[in-house]
Amino acid sequence: MDFRAMAMGLTFAFIWSSAFTSARIIVADASPLFSLALRFLISGLIGVVIARAMGQSWRLTRSQWYATILFGICQNALYLGLNFYAMQTIEASVAAIIASTMPLLVALASWLFMGDRLRPVGIVGLCAGFAGVALIMSSRIGDGVDLFGVLLCGIGALALTFATLAVRGATSGGNFMMVVGLQMLVGSAILFVAAPVFETIHFHLTVPLVLAFTYTTLFPGLLATFIWFLLLNRIGATRAATFHFLNPVFGVTIAAILLGEKLGPLDAVGVLITTLGILAVQLSRQPGRKPA
Repeated sequence: MDFRAMAMGLTFAFIWSSAFTSARIIVADASPLFSLALRFLISGLIGVVIARAMGQSWRLTRSQWYATILFGICQNALYLGLNFYAMQTIEASVAAIIASTMPLLVALASWLFMGDRLRPVGIVGLCAGFAGVALIMSSRIGDGVDLFGVLLCGIGALALTFATLAVRGATSGGNFMMVVGLQMLVGSAILFVAAPVFETIHFHLTVPLVLAFTYTTLFPGLLATFIWFLLLNRIGATRAATFHFLNPVFGVTIAAILLGEKLGPLDAVGVLITTLGILAVQLSRQPGRKPA
């Protein structure tokens, strides 16, 4: 992995992780699905305009349309929609921790169903990663975390795992900003339909809501997704997914600083174990050196 890919991955992970905190602020004053649909509409339109200004076309390849629609459904409507909805009742740090299972799920599914090689250290890493998440969640369950919210975040992580694996090789062909914009419009359309069915639409206009909505629209919504597509194309789904291991580190820290969410000893130990587990999985998937 070269320096540029590393910088892209770290930037993506930080911005993406901050979205859990901004989402928690948003759902305190607005209905989650409708506000997310509105965010995707604005981000998507901005993305398409920027793409056109860059000379990109909306005449995508067949594989790019496949990736656009699939990510619009799985990442935007399901993963983010379910996380936004869940954060009405669970903390941002809990959502970030559950999201950290995504690279573990990608590696596990690739190993079991797609014939990818996983060395013994990778298997140990998988076990350690899930054990770390289980340690954190056992503590939170003991504190009375909302289990329905946890379930929604878990389903969201599975949806994003499926999308990440399904678009292998489908992000090539350029037009990345156009793909980003269009997949957000797909997610927006689905959520605008779902919002009146699953929630009572409301907005309580406050300064924190405006700031959080603006930030999450431009940065996690547009910039981070653009970086993610570039990263998928540059290093592939499995390696790109590894940067999600930083979600619990960044997500819990940002939530603790901005929202005052607690960070207990078991949380810290669990985050460390999960981080090391995902790192082991990543290292196990690196191609071996050829003998001299």
